[in-house]
Amino acid sequence: MGASAERLNHRGHRRSERNPAASAEPSTGMPMLELSVVTPSIRLLAADIDGTLLNPQFQISEADMAALRRAQAEGVEIVLVTGRRHRFALPIAQQLGFDLWVISSNGAVTRSLGGETFHRDLLPAEVCRGLCEEMAEYRGNTVLTFDTEGKGAIVLEHMQELSGSIQRWLEKNLEYIDFVIPIEDSLTQDPVQAMFCGSIARMHQVLDGLAASAVEPQITVLRTEYPVRDLSIVDVLNRGCTKGQALERWANFRGIPREQVMAIGDNYNDIEMLAYAGVPFIMGNASEELRARGWAVTPSNAESGVAAAIEQVLGAVRVQV
Repeated sequence: MGASAERLNHRGHRRSERNPAASAEPSTGMPMLELSVVTPSIRLLAADIDGTLLNPQFQISEADMAALRRAQAEGVEIVLVTGRRHRFALPIAQQLGFDLWVISSNGAVTRSLGGETFHRDLLPAEVCRGLCEEMAEYRGNTVLTFDTEGKGAIVLEHMQELSGSIQRWLEKNLEYIDFVIPIEDSLTQDPVQAMFCGSIARMHQVLDGLAASAVEPQITVLRTEYPVRDLSIVDVLNRGCTKGQALERWANFRGIPREQVMAIGDNYNDIEMLAYAGVPFIMGNASEELRARGWAVTPSNAESGVAAAIEQVLGAVRVQV
Protein backbone atom coordinates (compact mmCIF):
# COMPACT_ATOMS: atom_id res chain seq x y z
CA MET A 1 0.00 0.00 0.00
CA GLY A 2 1.48 3.34 -1.05
CA ALA A 3 1.48 6.63 0.76
CA SER A 4 -1.59 7.75 -1.16
CA ALA A 5 -3.61 5.05 0.61
CA GLU A 6 -2.77 6.33 4.05
CA ARG A 7 -4.41 8.93 6.26
CA LEU A 8 -3.72 10.57 9.59
CA ASN A 9 -5.78 9.08 12.38
CA HIS A 10 -7.08 11.03 15.40
CA ARG A 11 -3.68 10.96 17.11
CA GLY A 12 -1.77 12.11 14.05
CA HIS A 13 -0.52 8.63 13.06
CA ARG A 14 -0.96 7.01 9.67
CA ARG A 15 -3.76 4.57 9.00
CA SER A 16 -5.13 2.72 6.01
CA GLU A 17 -8.53 3.42 4.49
CA ARG A 18 -11.20 1.08 3.32
CA ASN A 19 -12.79 1.13 -0.10
CA PRO A 20 -16.49 1.99 0.34
CA ALA A 21 -17.55 0.65 -3.06
CA ALA A 22 -19.40 -2.23 -1.44
CA SER A 23 -21.68 0.16 0.45
CA ALA A 24 -22.62 2.55 -2.33
CA GLU A 25 -26.38 2.27 -1.81
CA PRO A 26 -28.10 4.62 0.67
CA SER A 27 -29.28 2.85 3.80
CA THR A 28 -31.81 5.42 4.99
CA GLY A 29 -34.48 4.91 2.33
CA MET A 30 -34.52 8.67 1.76
CA PRO A 31 -34.58 10.26 -1.69
CA MET A 32 -31.17 11.16 -3.04
CA LEU A 33 -30.19 14.81 -3.03
CA GLU A 34 -28.90 16.38 -6.22
CA LEU A 35 -25.55 18.15 -6.32
CA SER A 36 -24.82 20.64 -9.08
CA VAL A 37 -21.13 19.70 -9.29
CA VAL A 38 -19.11 16.50 -9.12
CA THR A 39 -18.37 15.88 -5.45
CA PRO A 40 -14.69 15.34 -4.61
CA SER A 41 -13.48 12.62 -2.28
CA ILE A 42 -14.40 13.46 1.34
CA ARG A 43 -11.75 13.12 4.01
CA LEU A 44 -13.22 15.32 6.80
CA LEU A 45 -16.86 15.70 7.83
CA ALA A 46 -17.85 18.50 10.23
CA ALA A 47 -21.31 18.27 11.77
CA ASP A 48 -23.13 20.74 13.98
CA ILE A 49 -25.03 19.30 16.97
CA ASP A 50 -28.17 21.25 17.92
CA GLY A 51 -30.71 21.51 15.11
CA THR A 52 -28.52 19.29 12.93
CA LEU A 53 -27.34 16.05 14.49
CA LEU A 54 -29.94 16.18 17.27
CA ASN A 55 -33.57 15.76 16.25
CA PRO A 56 -36.44 17.76 17.83
CA GLN A 57 -36.43 15.27 20.73
CA PHE A 58 -32.72 16.12 21.31
CA GLN A 59 -31.64 12.63 20.26
CA ILE A 60 -29.46 11.24 17.47
CA SER A 61 -31.63 9.20 15.11
CA GLU A 62 -30.63 5.64 14.29
CA ALA A 63 -30.18 6.62 10.64
CA ASP A 64 -27.86 9.53 11.48
CA MET A 65 -25.87 7.36 13.89
CA ALA A 66 -25.46 4.60 11.29
CA ALA A 67 -24.42 7.05 8.58
CA LEU A 68 -21.74 8.69 10.73
CA ARG A 69 -20.39 5.30 11.75
CA ARG A 70 -20.33 4.21 8.13
CA ALA A 71 -18.41 7.34 7.10
CA GLN A 72 -15.91 6.88 9.94
CA ALA A 73 -15.43 3.20 9.07
CA GLU A 74 -14.72 4.14 5.45
CA GLY A 75 -11.91 6.48 6.45
CA VAL A 76 -13.68 9.83 6.78
CA GLU A 77 -12.65 11.77 9.87
CA ILE A 78 -15.64 13.06 11.84
CA VAL A 79 -15.46 16.24 13.89
CA LEU A 80 -18.36 17.77 15.79
CA VAL A 81 -18.47 21.57 15.55
CA THR A 82 -20.86 23.11 18.06
CA GLY A 83 -21.84 26.22 19.96
CA ARG A 84 -21.97 24.08 23.11
CA ARG A 85 -19.09 24.23 25.55
CA HIS A 86 -16.90 21.14 25.47
CA ARG A 87 -18.23 19.49 28.63
CA PHE A 88 -21.85 19.89 27.48
CA ALA A 89 -21.03 18.41 24.05
CA LEU A 90 -19.25 15.34 25.41
CA PRO A 91 -22.34 13.17 26.10
CA ILE A 92 -23.44 13.62 22.48
CA ALA A 93 -20.01 12.89 21.03
CA GLN A 94 -19.57 9.81 23.21
CA GLN A 95 -22.76 8.27 21.82
CA LEU A 96 -21.14 7.88 18.41
CA GLY A 97 -18.92 5.12 19.72
CA PHE A 98 -15.63 6.10 18.09
CA ASP A 99 -12.79 8.50 18.85
CA LEU A 100 -13.12 12.02 17.49
CA TRP A 101 -12.34 15.66 18.16
CA VAL A 102 -14.84 18.34 19.13
CA ILE A 103 -14.67 21.99 18.11
CA SER A 104 -16.76 23.64 20.82
CA SER A 105 -17.96 27.11 21.83
CA ASN A 106 -18.29 28.15 18.18
CA GLY A 107 -14.62 27.52 17.45
CA ALA A 108 -13.00 28.71 20.68
CA VAL A 109 -11.83 25.26 21.87
CA THR A 110 -10.69 22.21 19.88
CA ARG A 111 -10.27 19.17 22.12
CA SER A 112 -10.37 15.38 21.91
CA LEU A 113 -12.79 13.17 23.79
CA GLY A 114 -9.86 12.20 26.00
CA GLY A 115 -9.19 15.80 26.98
CA GLU A 116 -6.22 16.60 24.73
CA THR A 117 -6.36 20.27 23.67
CA PHE A 118 -5.31 21.25 20.16
CA HIS A 119 -6.17 24.96 20.27
CA ARG A 120 -7.93 27.58 22.40
CA ASP A 121 -8.99 31.04 21.26
CA LEU A 122 -10.15 32.80 24.42
CA LEU A 123 -11.81 36.20 24.83
CA PRO A 124 -9.38 38.58 26.63
CA ALA A 125 -10.65 39.36 30.13
CA GLU A 126 -10.25 43.12 29.69
CA VAL A 127 -12.26 43.06 26.48
CA CYS A 128 -14.97 41.07 28.24
CA ARG A 129 -14.93 43.51 31.15
CA GLY A 130 -15.55 46.40 28.77
CA LEU A 131 -18.28 44.40 27.06
CA CYS A 132 -20.12 43.77 30.34
CA GLU A 133 -19.91 47.44 31.26
CA GLU A 134 -21.20 48.64 27.90
CA MET A 135 -24.00 46.06 27.81
CA ALA A 136 -25.06 46.63 31.43
CA GLU A 137 -28.69 46.97 30.34
CA TYR A 138 -28.64 43.25 29.50
CA ARG A 139 -26.96 41.89 32.64
CA GLY A 140 -29.95 39.65 33.31
CA ASN A 141 -29.38 37.99 29.92
CA THR A 142 -25.60 37.68 30.26
CA VAL A 143 -23.70 34.42 30.80
CA LEU A 144 -19.91 33.97 30.86
CA THR A 145 -18.24 30.60 30.30
CA PHE A 146 -14.73 29.57 31.35
CA ASP A 147 -12.56 26.64 30.29
CA THR A 148 -12.51 25.10 33.75
CA GLU A 149 -14.05 22.07 35.44
CA GLY A 150 -16.66 22.26 38.17
CA LYS A 151 -18.38 25.29 39.66
CA GLY A 152 -17.43 28.53 37.97
CA ALA A 153 -17.35 27.13 34.45
CA ILE A 154 -20.60 29.07 33.91
CA VAL A 155 -21.12 32.45 35.57
CA LEU A 156 -24.15 34.74 35.71
CA GLU A 157 -25.65 37.24 38.12
CA HIS A 158 -29.11 35.67 38.39
CA MET A 159 -31.62 33.55 36.46
CA GLN A 160 -34.72 35.75 36.68
CA GLU A 161 -34.55 36.89 33.04
CA LEU A 162 -33.48 33.54 31.62
CA SER A 163 -36.49 31.39 30.89
CA GLY A 164 -37.72 28.59 28.66
CA SER A 165 -35.07 26.40 27.05
CA ILE A 166 -32.17 28.41 28.43
CA GLN A 167 -33.43 28.04 31.99
CA ARG A 168 -33.73 24.29 31.48
CA TRP A 169 -30.16 24.23 30.14
CA LEU A 170 -28.97 26.15 33.20
CA GLU A 171 -30.80 23.81 35.53
CA LYS A 172 -29.03 20.84 33.92
CA ASN A 173 -25.73 22.60 34.52
CA LEU A 174 -26.27 23.81 38.09
CA GLU A 175 -23.14 22.02 39.33
CA TYR A 176 -21.06 24.24 37.01
CA ILE A 177 -22.81 27.55 37.73
CA ASP A 178 -21.52 30.28 39.99
CA PHE A 179 -23.50 33.45 40.70
CA VAL A 180 -21.30 36.57 40.83
CA ILE A 181 -22.48 40.17 41.29
CA PRO A 182 -21.23 42.14 39.51
CA ILE A 183 -20.39 39.57 36.86
CA GLU A 184 -17.13 41.39 36.03
CA ASP A 185 -15.68 40.18 39.35
CA SER A 186 -15.48 36.68 37.86
CA LEU A 187 -12.97 37.83 35.24
CA THR A 188 -9.83 36.68 37.02
CA GLN A 189 -8.89 34.77 33.86
CA ASP A 190 -9.81 34.96 30.18
CA PRO A 191 -13.26 33.49 29.54
CA VAL A 192 -14.08 31.28 26.59
CA GLN A 193 -16.91 33.62 25.65
CA ALA A 194 -19.76 35.83 26.76
CA MET A 195 -23.28 35.01 25.67
CA PHE A 196 -26.62 36.78 25.77
CA CYS A 197 -29.77 34.67 25.86
CA GLY A 198 -33.44 35.57 25.48
CA SER A 199 -36.27 36.18 23.06
CA ILE A 200 -35.45 36.87 19.42
CA ALA A 201 -36.71 40.45 19.71
CA ARG A 202 -34.58 41.20 22.77
CA MET A 203 -31.51 39.60 21.22
CA HIS A 204 -31.92 41.79 18.14
CA GLN A 205 -31.61 44.73 20.54
CA VAL A 206 -28.44 43.13 21.91
CA LEU A 207 -27.05 42.80 18.38
CA ASP A 208 -27.70 46.49 17.75
CA GLY A 209 -26.01 47.39 21.03
CA LEU A 210 -22.96 45.27 20.24
CA ALA A 211 -22.62 46.78 16.78
CA ALA A 212 -22.50 50.26 18.33
CA SER A 213 -20.19 49.36 21.22
CA ALA A 214 -16.57 50.45 21.61
CA VAL A 215 -15.44 46.81 21.87
CA GLU A 216 -16.98 45.84 18.52
CA PRO A 217 -13.61 45.88 16.66
CA GLN A 218 -12.18 43.40 19.20
CA ILE A 219 -14.91 40.76 19.14
CA THR A 220 -16.78 38.31 16.95
CA VAL A 221 -20.57 38.25 17.33
CA LEU A 222 -22.50 35.13 16.31
CA ARG A 223 -26.20 34.44 16.65
CA THR A 224 -28.33 31.33 16.84
CA GLU A 225 -32.10 31.50 16.48
CA TYR A 226 -34.91 29.01 17.11
CA PRO A 227 -38.13 30.78 16.04
CA VAL A 228 -40.44 27.95 17.15
CA ARG A 229 -39.19 28.46 20.73
CA ASP A 230 -38.71 32.24 20.36
CA LEU A 231 -35.17 31.65 21.58
CA SER A 232 -31.99 33.37 20.49
CA ILE A 233 -28.40 33.12 21.70
CA VAL A 234 -25.86 35.81 20.87
CA ASP A 235 -22.30 34.59 21.39
CA VAL A 236 -19.40 37.01 21.80
CA LEU A 237 -15.95 35.57 21.12
CA ASN A 238 -12.45 36.75 20.44
CA ARG A 239 -11.98 38.65 17.19
CA GLY A 240 -11.97 36.25 14.23
CA CYS A 241 -13.08 33.21 16.24
CA THR A 242 -15.71 31.24 14.34
CA LYS A 243 -16.56 27.64 13.53
CA GLY A 244 -15.19 28.23 10.05
CA GLN A 245 -11.83 29.50 11.27
CA ALA A 246 -11.45 26.56 13.68
CA LEU A 247 -12.44 24.03 11.02
CA GLU A 248 -9.94 25.53 8.56
CA ARG A 249 -7.20 25.39 11.20
CA TRP A 250 -7.98 21.74 11.91
CA ALA A 251 -8.15 20.78 8.22
CA ASN A 252 -4.81 22.48 7.58
CA PHE A 253 -3.27 20.57 10.49
CA ARG A 254 -4.59 17.33 9.01
CA GLY A 255 -3.33 18.28 5.56
CA ILE A 256 -6.84 18.14 4.10
CA PRO A 257 -7.79 20.67 1.39
CA ARG A 258 -11.13 22.42 1.74
CA GLU A 259 -12.41 20.63 -1.37
CA GLN A 260 -12.37 17.43 0.68
CA VAL A 261 -14.14 18.94 3.69
CA MET A 262 -17.88 18.38 4.10
CA ALA A 263 -19.93 20.40 6.60
CA ILE A 264 -23.54 20.17 7.75
CA GLY A 265 -25.28 22.91 9.76
CA ASP A 266 -28.58 24.64 10.35
CA ASN A 267 -28.11 28.07 11.89
CA TYR A 268 -26.48 31.47 11.55
CA ASN A 269 -23.46 30.46 13.65
CA ASP A 270 -22.73 27.80 11.01
CA ILE A 271 -22.37 30.26 8.13
CA GLU A 272 -18.56 30.57 8.26
CA MET A 273 -18.16 26.79 8.52
CA LEU A 274 -20.43 26.15 5.56
CA ALA A 275 -18.75 28.89 3.54
CA TYR A 276 -15.35 27.29 4.13
CA ALA A 277 -16.30 23.69 3.37
CA GLY A 278 -15.95 22.46 -0.17
CA VAL A 279 -19.09 20.34 0.26
CA PRO A 280 -21.61 22.26 2.41
CA PHE A 281 -25.12 21.11 3.33
CA ILE A 282 -27.77 23.21 5.05
CA MET A 283 -30.53 21.47 7.00
CA GLY A 284 -34.12 21.61 5.80
CA ASN A 285 -35.16 23.05 9.17
CA ALA A 286 -32.89 26.07 8.66
CA SER A 287 -34.40 29.49 8.02
CA GLU A 288 -35.51 30.39 4.50
CA GLU A 289 -32.74 32.99 4.43
CA LEU A 290 -30.05 30.36 5.02
CA ARG A 291 -31.60 27.81 2.65
CA ALA A 292 -31.53 30.45 -0.08
CA ARG A 293 -27.74 30.86 0.06
CA GLY A 294 -27.12 28.23 -2.60
CA TRP A 295 -25.87 25.37 -0.45
CA ALA A 296 -27.24 21.88 -1.00
CA VAL A 297 -30.33 21.40 1.18
CA THR A 298 -30.71 18.13 3.06
CA PRO A 299 -33.90 17.03 4.88
CA SER A 300 -34.64 18.43 8.35
CA ASN A 301 -33.29 17.15 11.65
CA ALA A 302 -36.67 15.47 12.16
CA GLU A 303 -36.03 13.47 8.96
CA SER A 304 -32.41 12.37 9.56
CA GLY A 305 -31.00 15.04 7.28
CA VAL A 306 -27.43 14.28 8.35
CA ALA A 307 -27.80 10.70 7.11
CA ALA A 308 -29.34 11.85 3.84
CA ALA A 309 -26.41 14.19 3.16
CA ILE A 310 -23.80 11.57 4.06
CA GLU A 311 -25.45 8.88 1.98
CA GLN A 312 -25.67 11.27 -0.96
CA VAL A 313 -21.94 11.93 -0.85
CA LEU A 314 -20.71 8.45 0.02
CA GLY A 315 -23.17 6.90 -2.40
CA ALA A 316 -21.93 9.11 -5.23
CA VAL A 317 -18.17 8.89 -4.78
CA ARG A 318 -15.52 6.73 -3.27
CA VAL A 319 -13.34 7.86 -0.40
CA GLN A 320 -9.85 8.52 -1.78
CA VAL A 321 -7.58 5.44 -1.64
